[in-house]
Amino acid sequence: MPYSLAIFDLDGTLADSFPWFLRTINDIADRFGFRRVADEDIEGLRHASTREILTRLEVPLWKLPAIARHARRLKGEAASEISLFAGVEVMLQTLAENGVQLALVTSDSEANARKKLGDAAALFAYFDCSASLFGKPAKFRRIIGRAGVEPGKVIAIGDEVRDIEAARSVGIACGAVCWGYAAPLALRALEPDHMFERMDEITDVVCRIRRVG
Repeated sequence: MPYSLAIFDLDGTLADSFPWFLRTINDIADRFGFRRVADEDIEGLRHASTREILTRLEVPLWKLPAIARHARRLKGEAASEISLFAGVEVMLQTLAENGVQLALVTSDSEANARKKLGDAAALFAYFDCSASLFGKPAKFRRIIGRAGVEPGKVIAIGDEVRDIEAARSVGIACGAVCWGYAAPLALRALEPDHMFERMDEITDVVCRIRRVG
């Protein structure tokens, strides 16, 4: 059946922020005392889970809240440099026109998210932002309750292993995009309900649009 509510991640799913991340991560590492990321480390990290990444980079868990706050501030300063992926606005507009409620759950702040989304922000009925690294399940539950939608009609769409894990923990469908932070192979290994290789595949699946030719 078609989905009634689509909960989106932002960075790596709607916004092309990975280049910004690569430019910024080592400055953050130096500031907070965890291991710097060498060029040869990047692909391996894209195949790792969130917990594995934290272990490899030797990130102290107690520093995560401060790291997140600092990263949000830097993203706010660089918002004009981070664009949406091609086709995002059309995809979101198509979902909204087909009666799908849109929600955004992100580790970024709502102010930064709205800047990145631009005019497309108006299409979202719900924002639940500043999620901690493993805090998305609670935010998913809150949005589902606010929207009044049965879990079976909800899909969460993201680009990381933790997005799939969060969706499964609350009993909703999960979709993974191939153009974000995590390597597609790492995402496929978790067997999400849907893998999206192109932006228009999201509308096809969420709205059950059938294309001809």
